[in-house]
Amino acid sequence: MPTFLHTRFRVSNLDRSIAWYEQLGFRCTSRTAQSPAGNQLAYLAMAGSQHTLELCYSPDYQLKVPEDLMHTAIGYPDIIAKCDELEKNGITIWPDGWREKFKTGNKMAFITDPDSYEVELLQI
Repeated sequence: MPTFLHTRFRVSNLDRSIAWYEQLGFRCTSRTAQSPAGNQLAYLAMAGSQHTLELCYSPDYQLKVPEDLMHTAIGYPDIIAKCDELEKNGITIWPDGWREKFKTGNKMAFITDPDSYEVELLQI
């Protein structure tokens, strides 16, 4: 049976992206100074998930992430507490009024990483 292993994102600053994703619960499991193609790579994992996030940096690559190109989704048992923590660390939660929308129905919000990739936060 096949296994879905990782998803690659190109980033403009590898250290900054690693630190940002660590706030979400990822940890850097490996890092290379130079891949065979000349990129710097970092693999990030989250406890309870076999799928990893590969961050790829190349100094000669001009990164421009179009709005609403794609998003990832991460589930948290207490999304309100997680959003409070992220806001205290300077991360903007959207859409506006997300707390009021959490009073009934599905609890979800979005954040945007330093390169404009969207991350959906879901209550699980």
